[in-house]
Amino acid sequence: QVQLVESGGGLVQPGGSLRLSCAASGFSLHYYGVGWFRQVPGKEREGVSCISSSDGNTYYADSVKGRFTISRDKAKNTVYLQMNSLKPEDTAVYYCATGLWVRCTVAAGILTLETYDYSGQGTQVTVSS
Repeated sequence: QVQLVESGGGLVQPGGSLRLSCAASGFSLHYYGVGWFRQVPGKEREGVSCISSSDGNTYYADSVKGRFTISRDKAKNTVYLQMNSLKPEDTAVYYCATGLWVRCTVAAGILTLETYDYSGQGTQVTVSS
């Protein structure tokens, strides 16, 4: 059974760090592009970051560039999102997503993640003092 499970969220003070994990089961995540997006109730979904399958290129929304880092661990079948210098506006539920035809583009600093087949249940990140 194909499954993605996000973890690592929590409550952190502004300026703090968290590392989110996206663990896959039922398939090898290494062969797929993977992205992270976040959702705040009442707001549109926001693409955060992507990592490609072929060359490992990484992409970021301007809102997180320089603060967030996406990476993968093939042996653990997991993709990570290291989040540093967190701000209150980073508060959201974070989801990872993947699929055979997942597409990730960045235009005018906005990252769009689309045509994904799988996503997890999300992990809550709250940045507050």
